[in-house]
Amino acid sequence: MYINRKYGFWMTFNWSKMPFIYGFAYSFAISLASYLLNFYIAVPWQPISIIGIAVAFYLGFKNNSSYDRTWEARKIWGSIVNNSRTFGAAVVTFVQGENAEEIHKELIYRHIAWITSLRHQLRLSRPWEHDVRLNEKYAPTVCEDYFVQLEDDIKQFLTDEEMNFIEHKTNGATQIVKIQSQRLQELRDQEFFEDFRHMEFHTLITNCYADQGKLERIKDFPFPRQYASTAIWLTFVFCAFVPFGLLDIFKNLDSWMYWLGPLISALIIWIFFLMERIGDYSENPF
Repeated sequence: MYINRKYGFWMTFNWSKMPFIYGFAYSFAISLASYLLNFYIAVPWQPISIIGIAVAFYLGFKNNSSYDRTWEARKIWGSIVNNSRTFGAAVVTFVQGENAEEIHKELIYRHIAWITSLRHQLRLSRPWEHDVRLNEKYAPTVCEDYFVQLEDDIKQFLTDEEMNFIEHKTNGATQIVKIQSQRLQELRDQEFFEDFRHMEFHTLITNCYADQGKLERIKDFPFPRQYASTAIWLTFVFCAFVPFGLLDIFKNLDSWMYWLGPLISALIIWIFFLMERIGDYSENPF
């Protein structure tokens, strides 16, 4: 996540410059051909502007929907933070008796392993997600290498037996919560805490499962592809007509003003593709 106050203009332009470059080349070729051949295939700007308004509304819908996915994921992760704090406090205060400090450490470490494993799972790619970075510094990405790093990141929090148990499991985070739940039952049977406190622990375990399921719902259910695909094709259609519409406006201007047409066309094309790309890369909040 990029956490500075704002993106700089050149930072933004750097990862979105190709539509501007291609748009300028396309518009310049049309303007040059029209100028040399003295044959103007000009399209009135009014119908093109209607298409542009429709595309802008559609892109706005797509971007709002993508942002909703990101914001929902942020709220769910905030719930995990709150439940983790509550779980830590409950472990320290509820578990009493011989070797209580060791048990505190064991339970909290296992909870950290669950969070770490869940983070890794959420960063693995899906077929509908982008598999290339826009920029190493500030663009979203999927992280297949996290799968390789998972063992190194959680082995300090789990026993060898627990590591072997989750090694070949598809959903390691779920298995860690299962181990945690079984361990809490063992501690209850050994009377480290009574039934009421055990029920509180079970409620926190349930909350962990619920939050994980909500995050997996966002991860495993893509933004409907018909909406995502239509947005890019509508943008292409609109941008294909932009140079012809501006040609109708600039063809009667002074010679040097005429050559502003390709630059303005490229700017319009860049803006629309930038909006489309922001929505496209915001679909995956992880």
